[in-house]
Amino acid sequence: MEAGLPDRLYRAPTAAPAGIVHLGLGAFFRAHGAIYVAEAGGWGVIGVSLQSPDTRDRLRPQGWAYTALELAPEGERPQVVTVLRDVLVAPEDPQAVLDAMAAPGTHIVSLTVTEKGYCHEPATGRLNRDHPRILHDLANPLPQSAPGFLVRALALRRAAGLPPFTVLSCDNLPENGRVLRGVVLDLAGLIDPALAGWIAAEAAFPSTMVDRIVPATTPADLDRLEAAAGYRDAAPVMHEPFRQWVIEDRFRGPRPAFETAGAQLVADVTPHEHMKLRMLNGTHSSLAYLGYLAGHQTIADSMADPVLAGFACRLWRDEIIPALTPPPGQDLAAYADALAARYANPAIRHRTWQIAMDGSQKLPQRILGTIAESRAAGRAVPGLTLAVAAWMRYVSGRDEQGLPIEVRDPLAPRLAALWTGDPAATVRGFLALAEVFPPALRDDAGFAAALTKALAVLIRRGARAAAAGLVHA
Repeated sequence: MEAGLPDRLYRAPTAAPAGIVHLGLGAFFRAHGAIYVAEAGGWGVIGVSLQSPDTRDRLRPQGWAYTALELAPEGERPQVVTVLRDVLVAPEDPQAVLDAMAAPGTHIVSLTVTEKGYCHEPATGRLNRDHPRILHDLANPLPQSAPGFLVRALALRRAAGLPPFTVLSCDNLPENGRVLRGVVLDLAGLIDPALAGWIAAEAAFPSTMVDRIVPATTPADLDRLEAAAGYRDAAPVMHEPFRQWVIEDRFRGPRPAFETAGAQLVADVTPHEHMKLRMLNGTHSSLAYLGYLAGHQTIADSMADPVLAGFACRLWRDEIIPALTPPPGQDLAAYADALAARYANPAIRHRTWQIAMDGSQKLPQRILGTIAESRAAGRAVPGLTLAVAAWMRYVSGRDEQGLPIEVRDPLAPRLAALWTGDPAATVRGFLALAEVFPPALRDDAGFAAALTKALAVLIRRGARAAAAGLVHA
């Protein structure tokens, strides 16, 4: 076995220079966006880790190359990706990150920082001015947050007489480009109103929809890849065969020919992102909370349970699809069938615990939007309401057997404190969270009553039996 990736797999010295800086170099981007960039050709990427040096330290001995392993029911297919040119660690040297973003050859800054990385209020989409990293970035020229890096780097470009880069969000937020533009303008306006005006007039923030299931890489995955490929990769990523990237065709300057790699360049991403966020991410989160509470470790395990598989199909058919306008030419029922097949792929070990992270940031766009619109239209949504109740039970920090749950959420201590065991009191406390629930739901007595009933059933009967009651109703 090789000690690392073979020399023949490292990028050639004549490889294309970096024109993209990517903030948040996690597994998803390396299994999705980086592959599109590599296949489009002619561009490289400087990755930025905003928190820890772990990814940099694993990739550097490999010359920044890594393996993307496709996991299909019929077998595995490795692909060595050599598009990275460098990896910077923001906490170690924030100035180096700003210099890379402000360099004349940088034309795109892309992001996968998860919902919480936007330092915004999910219920409103506006900048959270009390966020600790935003408070730091207002007082210091060397930032900590993703919005802070964008604002300070754009300020450097303006001072140097350079055009702004295109800011390309790749996170699961509805209208992610619009949301990110608003957060950046809010922060820039607090630092320098003239800068905010320049960004508003000159910069581009195209919205995107990204789709690929990327489970967390485990030590066993490293061993399996070594046995199959004959070399040891310290930083591989795992992914399903399916991928999709829909991009609003609005760039400030040069860009890779993403369409040659299969991306869709469109005038309006909104129908695509609503479809994906609500049909995929909405059911993913629902299965994560109910599946975890029912004792299932992965989404595939949950879909192997006929009750939860039936619950997911009921959500699509009766609650989510009726609230959607399909993208042109898209059959939503066929899309739901394809999602069910993807979820059931036994080769993908996508942990319910992983998907359950940061629910306070995810639920507004994945589930609560559908609930609010459906209630306004007079449509019942008992399945999605049960999913919200399951989230509340999950973030209490104890499962149905009283065993501890490792809850990872920026609001985790507050959420745990809201759990009283009494359904009505617990629901009142959760619905008061303005950061999570929009006014349309906070002030909806009918929704409060339905959520209280769902939570009472969940506590009394357990997650699986509560889901079964809806499937067989």
